[in-house]
Amino acid sequence: MSDKPEFDAAAAHKYFAAHCFNQAWDLIEKQARTAQDERLMVALNQASIYHWLQRDDCDDGRLSVGYWQASRIQSLLGNAGEARRFAEICLAHSRNLEPFYLGYAFEALARAEAVAGNAAAASSHAAEARAHAERVSRREDRELLLNDLATVALRRSDF
Repeated sequence: MSDKPEFDAAAAHKYFAAHCFNQAWDLIEKQARTAQDERLMVALNQASIYHWLQRDDCDDGRLSVGYWQASRIQSLLGNAGEARRFAEICLAHSRNLEPFYLGYAFEALARAEAVAGNAAAASSHAAEARAHAERVSRREDRELLLNDLATVALRRSDF
C-alpha cells in the first residue's frame, strides 16, 4: 500500500491555503460570532498556515500574512499573549519585506498590546506601523493599512 494519495496533494494544498484563509477572514468580519465560530476561525487560520507550509511557493510574504491573521484572530478573542506571539512571528517573516508587510506586523503588535492593556507599547508599535505605511507606494495598500491601524483601540491622546 502506497502513502501517495489518490489526488493531487499540491493542488489540494494550493486550494486549502487560500480557502481556509478566506473562510477565517469571513468569520473575522462576522458581526455576531458564536463560540463555535471562534473555534472554527482559529482552526481555519492554522489550517491555512499548515497548507502554505506544504507548498513549494511558500515564502516570507505568505507566512507574514498568515501569522498576521493569526494575531488578529487572537486579538479579537482577547488572547493578548497569543496575539503578541503570532505578531512577533509575523514580524520575523516581515523583516526583509516591503513596508506594507512591516507595517502590518507592527499593526498586529499594536493591536496585541492594546488588548493586553499596554497603552505605551501599543502606541509605540502603532507609530512604527504608521511610519512604514507612509513608505507604502501603492495608495490602496497604504490606505488599507492605515484604516486597519485606525481600528486599534488606543487612547485618543496617543494619536
